[in-house]
Amino acid sequence: MSKFKIIETPIKDLLIIETRIFKDERGFFMETYNQKEFEEIGLNIQFVQDNLSKSKKGVLRGLHFQIKHPQGKLIRVIKGGVYDVAVDLRLNSPTFGKWFGIELKEGDGLAFYIPEGFAHGFLTLEEETYFFYKCTDIYYAEYDNGVIWNDPEININWPIDKVENLTISEKDKKLPLLKEIVKVLKEEGN
Repeated sequence: MSKFKIIETPIKDLLIIETRIFKDERGFFMETYNQKEFEEIGLNIQFVQDNLSKSKKGVLRGLHFQIKHPQGKLIRVIKGGVYDVAVDLRLNSPTFGKWFGIELKEGDGLAFYIPEGFAHGFLTLEEETYFFYKCTDIYYAEYDNGVIWNDPEININWPIDKVENLTISEKDKKLPLLKEIVKVLKEEGN
């Protein structure tokens, strides 16, 4: 029996991965990643970088992506909770500009796989949230880009009512609209 199970989302290639958790009176154990077992369930993904961020409640990060060297991300929350969002930026996709969101919490056994070609962001729902993710490519600051979190065309239903104060970086407040990013994506041939 595999330790991992794929749950499909309404957007092709955007996946939730359910992980078996082994619990007893001492606590629990789970493998968060196993390349061989991922390949057995059809996920032949190579990761090259791991990242960990800590945020207080109400922090909204994103929506980020890299123009060149796009990153696929395998996301888990190891403490706290987030509302995690991916937006399809694949120009030839029937779901271009559509979003999917999922609440991830510590100990829930869920991971969210966001492939290359998506913008990504999250809102922390609990204090001291630790957000861990594996990436399929290295971070290159010169290719860093994004879409504004509240773009009316995308119309993400962020659960802002679950936080008292919303904190967004100055950089993220100035991100462009989706319609502006389309021009950049076309120029880069994405």
